[in-house]
Amino acid sequence: MKEFKLPELGENITTADVLKVLVNKGDLVEIDQPVLEIETDKATIEVPSTVFGLVTEILVKDGDKAKVGDVILRLEDKTAQKKEEPVIAEESKTVTPASSVKEEEVIESGGTQQVSSFTMPDLGENIGSADILKVLVKAGETVNKDDIILEIETDKATIEVPINISGKVVEVLIKEGDKVKVGEDILMIESSSKIEKKEVKSVEPIAIIAESQAKPQPQQMAEPKQTPVVESQPAMLLKAAPAAPSVRRIAREIGVDINQVPGSGPGGRITMHDVKAFSKKLHEGRIAVTSHTSIRPKVALPDFSKFGEIERQPMSNVRAKTAEHLSYAWATIPHVTQFDKADISELEKMRKQFGKKVEEAGGKLTVTSILLKVIGSALKVFPQFNASVDMEKNELIFKKYVNIGVAVDTDRGLLVPVIRDVDKKNITQLSVELAEISKKARDRKLGLEDMQGGCFSISNLGGIGGTYFTPIVNSPEVAILGISKAVHEPVYVNGAFEPRLMMPLSLSYDHRIIDGADGIRFLRWVIQALENPFIITLEG
Repeated sequence: MKEFKLPELGENITTADVLKVLVNKGDLVEIDQPVLEIETDKATIEVPSTVFGLVTEILVKDGDKAKVGDVILRLEDKTAQKKEEPVIAEESKTVTPASSVKEEEVIESGGTQQVSSFTMPDLGENIGSADILKVLVKAGETVNKDDIILEIETDKATIEVPINISGKVVEVLIKEGDKVKVGEDILMIESSSKIEKKEVKSVEPIAIIAESQAKPQPQQMAEPKQTPVVESQPAMLLKAAPAAPSVRRIAREIGVDINQVPGSGPGGRITMHDVKAFSKKLHEGRIAVTSHTSIRPKVALPDFSKFGEIERQPMSNVRAKTAEHLSYAWATIPHVTQFDKADISELEKMRKQFGKKVEEAGGKLTVTSILLKVIGSALKVFPQFNASVDMEKNELIFKKYVNIGVAVDTDRGLLVPVIRDVDKKNITQLSVELAEISKKARDRKLGLEDMQGGCFSISNLGGIGGTYFTPIVNSPEVAILGISKAVHEPVYVNGAFEPRLMMPLSLSYDHRIIDGADGIRFLRWVIQALENPFIITLEG
C-alpha cells in the first residue's frame, strides 16, 4: 500500500485549502498526474502525484484545509499487474518485439478532426499575466496560422497575439476585461490532423520511456496484438520546457521561469524538486538583498474611511509594475545624484535654425533628441556608465552597444521605450525615431522589444516645469539623466552679467560602479558638449 502526502509548496507555506479533488476511488493514478487543486496564500496550484497506483482511499474532500505532510490518498501498488500485461498502451509509446523486422510502413488516412486548446503564450521575462483588451475572433469562425486573435495589455506594453495553428474556433474561453495568466487556455480549436500508422524495425524488445521517467517499466514484453496509432498534435506557440505540464504549472504559480530551471532528470528533464530548489535559491537571494538594504516591513494602512469619504481604484498594470520596479531599484542600488546647469543659449539658436529641416524628415528637433546624441558619445568616453553590476558573480558587465531609454509620460503612467544604436545615428534620425516611438507609447502600440535592452535613460520634465529632481536609476542600468525647464538667468561673462538660457541637469548613478569624481566628470562632459557640440566630434 502506498501513501501520497501533500508535498512542500514553497517557502513558509505550511497549509493549503483543497479546492477540488481531481481523482476518484478506483482510479489508476500515474506519476505527475494532477490529483488535487489547492489554494495557498500565494497561488492556486494543481498538485501532481508522486506515486503510481490504484486509488483505494481519499482522505480529504473539497473545502478541507490540509497541512504539508498530511496523507491525501492511499493507493494500491499496481506495478506487479502492469508487468504482467502483454501490451503497453501508454499514450503514444509502445514496445516492438524482436520478431518484427518489417521495414517502416507509413499509412496516412484522410485526416481526422481533433480539438485542442490554444493557451496564452510566454510574454517575456517576469510577465505572468495580461489584461484582455479585445478578442478578435468568435466561436464558429475559421482562423489561419499567424492570424491576430487577441489584443492584450501587460505591465510593459500593448501586444497583438497571433495564433500558430489553423482551424475552426469551437469555443472562446475568455472575454474582454479578463486577466489571463501565461499558460491559461484561450480558445478551443478544431483542426485537421493526419494519422500515421507505423511498424518500426527492431532487433530486440525495447521499453520506451514514457512521459514520466519514474513510471514503472515492464521487464518482459509479449508481442503486441495490434499496431499502435500515433496522432500528430498541433504545434504549440512556443517550445515547451522539458517538464511535465503539472511541473510547468506550479513553476508559473510560484513565479519561477521554467526555462531557467536546470533539470536533474534523465535527458535534463525538470522535476518538481528542481523547481522548488530553484525557487528556494531565488528566495534566499532576495533575503540576502533585503538584509543589506534595510527594507522596512510592510505596515498596515489605517482605515481612512473613519476620517471621511474615500474611493479605491485598482492600479493599472503599468503603474503596478512601475511601483514594483522602482521600489526594487531604490532598495538595491546605492543612489547618488549630482546637479549642474548647462548654458544652452547658442544651442537653442541652432535648434530653431535647423528645426524645419528635421520636421521635413518627419521628426522634431528637441533638447531630448540632441541629448540622445550627446549621451551616446559620452558613454564611449565613460564606459562605466554603459555597464551593469552582477553581484551574484561579483562581476561588472560592460556593453559594447549603445541603446538609450527615454521616459514618456502617458495616460497609463510612465513608459520607457528604448532607441537602439544611438551612436550610429545622426540627430535627424534620432529625432524622427524619438517622435515615432513616443507616439507608439501614447497610442498603446509599444511591443516588448521596444522596452528592452536599454543601457542608459533620459527623463525630461522641462516641458512641465521645475528646477531639479532626483531620478531613480532604471535597473539593471547604472545611470539616468534628468532634465528640468531651462530659464534665463544672469550669468557673469567677460566682466559683465548677461541673460543666458540655463538648463538644470540631474544625474543619478549607481555608486557601486561609479564614484563621485567620475559622476561629475561625466556630467561636466555632457554640459561641455551641449555648450560646444564640436567636442562630440573631437572626443566622442
